Amino acid sequence: MTPLTAFRARPARAARRRSSAATPPWLFAAPALVVYALVVLYPAISGVVYAFTDWSGIGQDMSFVGLANFRTLLGDEQAVGSIGNTLLLTLAIVAVQNGVGLLLALGVNTKLKSRTLLRVIFFAPVVVSPVMVAFLWKYIFNPDSSSGLNGLLGLEVDWLGDPSVALWSIAGMVVWQYAGYSMVIFLAGLEGVPKELHEAAMIDGAGTWQRFRYVTWPLLAPAVTINLMLSTIGGLKLFDQVFAATNGGPGYATETLSTVLYKQAFVFGKFGYSTAIALVLALFVAAVSLVQVYYLRGREVTA
Repeated sequence: MTPLTAFRARPARAARRRSSAATPPWLFAAPALVVYALVVLYPAISGVVYAFTDWSGIGQDMSFVGLANFRTLLGDEQAVGSIGNTLLLTLAIVAVQNGVGLLLALGVNTKLKSRTLLRVIFFAPVVVSPVMVAFLWKYIFNPDSSSGLNGLLGLEVDWLGDPSVALWSIAGMVVWQYAGYSMVIFLAGLEGVPKELHEAAMIDGAGTWQRFRYVTWPLLAPAVTINLMLSTIGGLKLFDQVFAATNGGPGYATETLSTVLYKQAFVFGKFGYSTAIALVLALFVAAVSLVQVYYLRGREVTA
């Protein structure tokens, strides 16, 4: 490049730099924001609007009914019962899934030669479709199958047909699938615990339980927060396993808010009522999540 050409190129590059600096940063995010608005914000806002109408889901024939859908929800025995089922399922899943996940993480976070294989085996159910898991466990829970759970244990329990057992069978199914997910998160937390702290505690005479209680457990606070949040949200909006395994039965024994929402929309054609249920569910999940975040983040600071 000759000196004259270089002299002419410098102003051009400076002009491009000035043009780039003059471009507002939000303009680069505009395409993504437009897609987000169309795919997420517009349907969400529309759902809020439909919750106050009697729309059937077909055509534009609808009328504003105010809070009638929400009054119907409070007076609907099936919907109110499904709220109780949802809360019981969530409590069982959160407690057992995280407890099992923590035990698995502690078990494979050792010098076992097979620890890598065990991690893969425990995590494998997570990548399977929830519907496939439901059909697999329907076969295992089949009371007439000689190779099912009854045949192996010598029991006579109708796992999915007995109203007093079916809900806990669903919870066991979910725990079996997602305990490995909790295990992986706890493993990440365990690997972040400095070995020097354990060595110092051992020198001071701390036993296994004392080292876990006073060294490991406080440092696992971020992993506990993530696991509790994910399992709580997953339990509150549980649908696939329930719908595929029992369809809410026997009777309404395993009905959840998500299955009631689905049936009201796609079986009975009450889209306005179903969106009201969806709005209540979304607000409830958001409220529970905010309370959890506030409490668990505070625990992380004190730990």
